Amino acid sequence: MEKTKKKKRKTFTRRDFLKGFGGGALSAAVVPQLLAHDIDSLRTKKGNIPLFSKKQISLTVNEKKFSLVVEPAETLLHVLREKLNLTGTKTMCARGECGGCTVLLDGNPVYSCLYLAVRADGKKITTIEGLATKEKLHPVQQAFIEKDGYQCGFCTPGFIISSVALLNKNNNPTLEETKNALSGNLCRCGNYSRIHEAVAAASKNMRRA
Repeated sequence: MEKTKKKKRKTFTRRDFLKGFGGGALSAAVVPQLLAHDIDSLRTKKGNIPLFSKKQISLTVNEKKFSLVVEPAETLLHVLREKLNLTGTKTMCARGECGGCTVLLDGNPVYSCLYLAVRADGKKITTIEGLATKEKLHPVQQAFIEKDGYQCGFCTPGFIISSVALLNKNNNPTLEETKNALSGNLCRCGNYSRIHEAVAAASKNMRRA
């Protein structure tokens, strides 16, 4: 008895699409119909991607503990400014280029405009508001005032935070080390020489303390 051969159904793959269609009205009309024959292979399978609408997180900001609900795409910058009212951290470029939103996260400087709030769960954060103790400024803050390390002042919080991060790890940096540590911060006023002088002065004062 002759075996009956089963006819295989031909499916349209993404490779076929790339080979056979380059765009235009024809592809716009035909491709959707072809894709429909194998639509099941294009659908996301249930449970493959963990999704959530909101999440409760806990974080310590300037030595105070907070518990709050955040959105999946909400940034740490938005949480600090809009939910905790810590507006010293500035909203500037919003794409990790200027450093105006820099904060310390577990002691390391990060761009809070790019750092998702959900990633900060359980972390320790320090903003510009958390540097001074009682009525005494941090040595870096004091040095920026004494050396005129600011002009318009908008970028200053980010520069101070980055400078603190540097001096916490290296209390006697060279000028080149200072420039490298602050390379992620931009001053539109071009006051870099005074900023570097302020870091050097703060370094000296911190070593004396």
